[in-house]
Amino acid sequence: MSRRIDDVRIKSVRPLLPAAILHEEIPVSPQGKKIVSDARTAIENSLKRDDDRLVVVIGPCSVHDPKSALEYGHSLKKVSLRLKNDLIIVMRTYFEKPRTTVGWKGLVNDPFLDGTYRVNEGLRMARKLLRDLAEIGLPCAMEFLDTSFPQHLADLISWGAIGARTTESQVHREMASGLSMPIGFKNATDGGIRVAIDSILAARSSHWFAGATKDGVSALIQTSGNENCHLILRGGTQSGPNFDSAHVAEASKLLKKEGLPNRIMVDLSHGNSQKNYLLQLKTGADVGGQIASGSASIFGVMIESHLVEGNQDIHANPMVYGQSITDSCLSFKQTEPLLELLANSVRTSRRKH
Repeated sequence: MSRRIDDVRIKSVRPLLPAAILHEEIPVSPQGKKIVSDARTAIENSLKRDDDRLVVVIGPCSVHDPKSALEYGHSLKKVSLRLKNDLIIVMRTYFEKPRTTVGWKGLVNDPFLDGTYRVNEGLRMARKLLRDLAEIGLPCAMEFLDTSFPQHLADLISWGAIGARTTESQVHREMASGLSMPIGFKNATDGGIRVAIDSILAARSSHWFAGATKDGVSALIQTSGNENCHLILRGGTQSGPNFDSAHVAEASKLLKKEGLPNRIMVDLSHGNSQKNYLLQLKTGADVGGQIASGSASIFGVMIESHLVEGNQDIHANPMVYGQSITDSCLSFKQTEPLLELLANSVRTSRRKH
C-alpha cells in the first residue's frame, strides 16, 4: 500500500481570484491613478527633503467595515484639504493583521468576521474601498503582510509598511524591493532598530524571487530595488518608547553610519503610546515640538484614529459603528486638534529655519 507523503495536513484548497480579474472587475479611473501617483511622488520628495511638509499616515488600526472606513475617509479628506500646505495626509487602510498567536487576520482574510475565510470576497471589498477613496482624492497606505496580495491591491497604495513582526523576513525585504511606492520598515517588537536598518539596505538592492503574475501564473521575478525605504520608530517591549529626541538622534546616527538618508517616521501608537491610545496626543505633542525646533530627521508620523474612540470586542452585539475591533484608536474629534498641532509645528519650523 502506498504511503501518502504530500499535503498530509491540508484540509481543503480553494482557488485564489487572479489579480488581473480583480483589476478588470474594479478598475481605477485616470483621476484615481493620478491621486495615487501624485501622493507617491510627494512622499518621495519629502524623503529627499525636496518637500518640507510632514507625511501623516492616519486611520483605523484595521479596516473591518468598509462603510465606516469610507465615511472616515470623507472626513479626513476635508481636513487634508485645509492643511494641504503643511501635511501630506495618507489614510491608513490596513486589511491584514499580524497575530502574535491567533486571532482575526483582517478584512481580506476574514471579511465577515466569522471564520469563513472568504478571501476572494475580502479582496473585492478591499479593492473597492481603495478605489472609492482614490476617487474622492484621498491616497491610501497599508501594511504588506501576505506576499500573495500585492498584485491585487498595490496599484492603489501610495505608501506601504513592513511591520515589526516581519521586518526581519527575507521574503518581505525582497517584496519591498519591487514595490512601486515608498516603504517604511518598523523597528522590531523588542524595540531594536538594527533589523529595520538591515531591511532598508536589503530592499534597496535588486533581488530574484518566486512569485506570481497578475494572471496567477507562477513566475520568477527580478526587482530593481527600492531606494524610497525608511525607518519607522514604534517603541518596543525592551526599549520602551523611542519617539523622544535622544532616540531619534541615535537612530539618525545609525542610518548615517550605513550611508542611508536619516529620514525617520514616528509611530505615535503601539510601543510609543504604551498601548494607551490617548497617549498618542502626548507623543504627538513631543514629536511636534521636535519638528518645530527644526528636527532634520523626522519626516512623518503614524496615528491610529477612527470615527469613535477606543475599541470593541469582535463579537460585540450590537457592534459600535466606526469603532475599532483591534487596537484602540483616537476618535476623529480627538484627531483634528492633533493634526492642527502637527501642521502648526511645520509652519513654526519654516519660520525659524
